[in-house]
Amino acid sequence: MRIKVLLTGFDPFNCAKFNPSQEIIKAISNRSIDGVELFTALLPTIYHQSVSELQAHLVEISPDVVISIGQAEGRSAISLESVAVNLDDASIADNAGEQRTGLPIFANGPATYLSTLPIYEIVDAIKSKGIPAEVSESAGAFVCNHLFYSLQHQLAESNIKSGFIHVPLLPEQLVDFPSQPTMSLQEMVEAIVVAIEVSVRS
Repeated sequence: MRIKVLLTGFDPFNCAKFNPSQEIIKAISNRSIDGVELFTALLPTIYHQSVSELQAHLVEISPDVVISIGQAEGRSAISLESVAVNLDDASIADNAGEQRTGLPIFANGPATYLSTLPIYEIVDAIKSKGIPAEVSESAGAFVCNHLFYSLQHQLAESNIKSGFIHVPLLPEQLVDFPSQPTMSLQEMVEAIVVAIEVSVRS
């Protein structure tokens, strides 16, 4: 019996032409991973719509593992996010034009949720492939964190492993983000495959 894994990414935002998480989803969607039934979904970079679409996929698929990925400019490593915070506080608007500053995601929700992915094992396994990886304690306060917190909130009482991974920019994005660190799509795809494999095994 294969383990069901749902992998989600985001579309480009803030007038950018690319989002590496979208390109990873495209590249990995037809990959065969031993013991895994892989489902992928591209979510809009919109606060509430991203969550509602993710919830629909959760109901439809009933996955055993959920890994969401997103772009984090300025980072040079695959970042396994350890904690989601109950806060929307971004300097830019989402793709629907909504800008949220200093607002809780759930008014009566806890301050934080922890990832339930085996993040330290994943980091070690990715690094063993020669790909930079790290555990991060900040998923930001934009749509990525909003989705991460909402995901952990929904699955808090379940046995489903879930969490969020931030990835660096692609080299093609240097036009939009001059002088920022980048990583090849091939390395990112390999890292996410490793993350899936470790999550399924653990």
